[in-house]
Amino acid sequence: MLNICPKCGLPMDLCVCESLNQEDQRITISQESRKWGRVVTVVTFNSEVENLKKLLKKAKTYCASGGTTRENAIEIQGDHRIKLKKFLIKQGFPEENIEIARRR
Repeated sequence: MLNICPKCGLPMDLCVCESLNQEDQRITISQESRKWGRVVTVVTFNSEVENLKKLLKKAKTYCASGGTTRENAIEIQGDHRIKLKKFLIKQGFPEENIEIARRR
């Protein structure tokens, strides 16, 4: 029995929904200060990402840090802006769609 994608109706082997979603994303990477001066890197997506939890798990492993998801954003403990940009490019997101914002 073949698994069928609920969005495009194609078999999962031929599904292109995830790659189309990645190409349309506008991503902002910023740094925020939390209470007691802790620094958090926030990766904000302009629209919903299908596998945000899986992406978070890979990002936490890549940065060797803790983190969480909030709405359409990933929060990683510490200043990992440059490292996360490289990580997202490796994951297939276009470099021209990723912006590193100044500190908030």
